[in-house]
Amino acid sequence: MRRGWTRIRLILVVLLGVIAICWAGYSIVSHELSSGKKTIIYVPKTIDPTIEFWQVMRQGVASAAKEFDAEVEVMGTRAEVDVDEQIALLQEAIKKKPKAIILAATDYNRIVPVAKEIVAAGITLITVDSGLNGGISKSFIGTDNMNAGRRTAEILHTHVDSHAEIAVINFVKESATAMERESGALEILHRYGNYTLLGPYYSNGSVQTSYDIAKSLLKTKPNLKAIIGLNEPTTYGIGKAIQDLKMQSQVVAVGIDSSMGEIRMLEDGVLLATVIQKPFNMGYSAVKTAVEAIDGKRVSPRIDTGSKVITKENMYSSENQKLLFPFVE
Repeated sequence: MRRGWTRIRLILVVLLGVIAICWAGYSIVSHELSSGKKTIIYVPKTIDPTIEFWQVMRQGVASAAKEFDAEVEVMGTRAEVDVDEQIALLQEAIKKKPKAIILAATDYNRIVPVAKEIVAAGITLITVDSGLNGGISKSFIGTDNMNAGRRTAEILHTHVDSHAEIAVINFVKESATAMERESGALEILHRYGNYTLLGPYYSNGSVQTSYDIAKSLLKTKPNLKAIIGLNEPTTYGIGKAIQDLKMQSQVVAVGIDSSMGEIRMLEDGVLLATVIQKPFNMGYSAVKTAVEAIDGKRVSPRIDTGSKVITKENMYSSENQKLLFPFVE
């Protein structure tokens, strides 16, 4: 295990360097799109450089753009909760007249009107990670989030008593991914035990907010045995609270997504497991699908990029290392 952690530290150095390069290429509004190429505007939920999920997805976008000779501009908000700002950016994106827009929607319902404007303007709309009410986009690329949520609860079901007290900390309340993961987790918890459920609480995608919620629960709920975190910043905040209160032996935590912080927590036994997505694959597939749609090809209305449960026991396998460290691959 120590050799594995040494490798992680080495990879971290490479990872941070690549992230710095990626961030240097980000801007809320960059250059004007050229008219001669397959022009695509990519709008993630956030360009926050501390959230590794979006950095990895950006690498997938960049890789596919190079392979398929597409010009991709990035437009994004600083935080996942900035729904109004994302709407404004999408309205600006329409004016640029790209061939396609790839969108990770911050809100399942509120983004719908501007999404309809995109389609009405003759622009191909592809959604990635988080979809929209009504299936407006040509294709959705992402994780089966209901299943990912189920998997977090299934892991806990095998490790805690059926009458245990379990807290669920979600992220942005009206995000499609948040709603689906929450629904999946609660479905399993209701099915398999007489658990006392606390929450769901909402971190708004903030490590600090998640930390504060988890710390308060850990201090005031003596019967709390497990916490589920439903995205990267939320999971990290939960783990940090458990570490700071030195409660690793009393409370187990399961999360979603992978980051260097979460990987360290798996190594140290703070996290029991995390359900990882494949953001590089999402970004790559989103651009590939957008290019195919621009070319008039038929595309699948939904592409499931999959997820996998990572634990301390399986995290060093060759296959899982490739998923945990896609930059290096």
